[in-house]
Amino acid sequence: MKTFAVTAAVLSLGLAACQGNDANTTNETAVEANAEYDVNVATNDAAVAGDLNAADNALDNAANAVENAGEAVENAVTNQ
Repeated sequence: MKTFAVTAAVLSLGLAACQGNDANTTNETAVEANAEYDVNVATNDAAVAGDLNAADNALDNAANAVENAGEAVENAVTNQ
């Protein structure tokens, strides 16, 4: 009978330890939500940076094309 009582007490303590604390659960949920938000912001920032790099490259390419056209005109005038 003592063995049964000890076993029941140990099992009760184990079950009590496994029960979640609502404050901890809420806090963990908030931490996970904030982490997900931070990852989304970082992803969006990277996408914006990529778009800015593409725009910068397009502008550089356009400037190079204008410079090349100017040099072509200059060469045509020089080589007449």
